[in-house]
Amino acid sequence: MNLKNIPQLKHTDSNNFFLLAGPCAIEGEDMALRIAERVVEITDKLEIPYIFKGSFKKANRSRIDSFSGIGDEKALKILRKVSENFQIPTVTDIHEVSDAKLAAEYVDVLQIPAFLVRQTDLVVAAAETGKVVNLKKGQFMSPESMKHAVRKVEECNNEQVMVTDRGTMFGYQDMIVDFRGIPTMREFAPTVLDVTHSLQQPNQSSGVTGGRPDMIETIARAGIATGADGIFIETHFDLSVAKSDAANMLDLKYLERLLTNLTAIRKTINSF
Repeated sequence: MNLKNIPQLKHTDSNNFFLLAGPCAIEGEDMALRIAERVVEITDKLEIPYIFKGSFKKANRSRIDSFSGIGDEKALKILRKVSENFQIPTVTDIHEVSDAKLAAEYVDVLQIPAFLVRQTDLVVAAAETGKVVNLKKGQFMSPESMKHAVRKVEECNNEQVMVTDRGTMFGYQDMIVDFRGIPTMREFAPTVLDVTHSLQQPNQSSGVTGGRPDMIETIARAGIATGADGIFIETHFDLSVAKSDAANMLDLKYLERLLTNLTAIRKTINSF
């Protein structure tokens, strides 16, 4: 995947990692614009290529009363506004074949959720839009097996594909990151480490996913050190009101310090 082929992506000559970051879900226009504005300030300063992330709907919920979205087209229009206002590309996840064509009208990158990455019809539908496809590694899959998902995209005449590691299930209620998977998957496609989802503690008895945000910097540093091409971080300016994944998101006020440290690690590695 050539990052320079993603519309509006800046700083691709900086030799830095790229960043996918934003809220777990689009909760409204003001919050999305506020988060995007701050992340753009930071990534411009540090010369980090940046793709704004926000889910236009949350289909994978533990409970029927969990927040799932503000309306598909309403959220997608907000993603388009973020892109236009700040001249940055955007990414959102899709869950059904019909989502691919709809979301492709508004965003630059279509993301396949980890639980759905083996769903051939969904992967093919995303690939056939011609958009960049981000394949999240299933929590139940080995890094080696992701080559088959990548090939599905490529066999649809779409070379614009990347993979994202978001951890592997460890027992019933924890996730671990096997950092051997990053160089393994980089043999197939550019590889991203989803830091915040890797720290989820799913399947809680309350039906609300837990997390370990105190470990975000540790996991992110290790990801850069092992060669991740990109970093994925969900962030919000007020975790107390975030409607989804509040337990493992990064408070936005800590993002600049984290990215500054990761950029320093990347520069050190590049000097070898």
